[in-house]
Amino acid sequence: MDKALSKGEMENLISRALTQWEKEYLGRGSVLVKTDIVRNMIIVLLKGILTPAEQNLAKTQDGLLSIKKIRADLVESGTDQLKEIVEGIAQERISSFHTDISTRTGERIMVFMMEDNVEKKLQG
Repeated sequence: MDKALSKGEMENLISRALTQWEKEYLGRGSVLVKTDIVRNMIIVLLKGILTPAEQNLAKTQDGLLSIKKIRADLVESGTDQLKEIVEGIAQERISSFHTDISTRTGERIMVFMMEDNVEKKLQG
């Protein structure tokens, strides 16, 4: 990147890039995406990720577990792309990636653990 990004600019870029990834890879994007950079973590909250059919299916325990498994498998299959996007924007390697979905609220959280303190680099 040509100029150094501010923390807010980097968070916004990551949010927009992950929304685009969702649309291209999963076929639809979230209603809201919020990214926060905290020390060596890039935390992404995606709201409104369930389709109306999934929301209906999530009313039963079996349906809820089925949605969690399918959505986890879908994201897992695209993990390499996600890591490439985040590493490209943050200019830092990812050491681990964690994600979970709440079928009750329709939210997904993604946590990218970076090898170094990204927040500190942005402040410096």
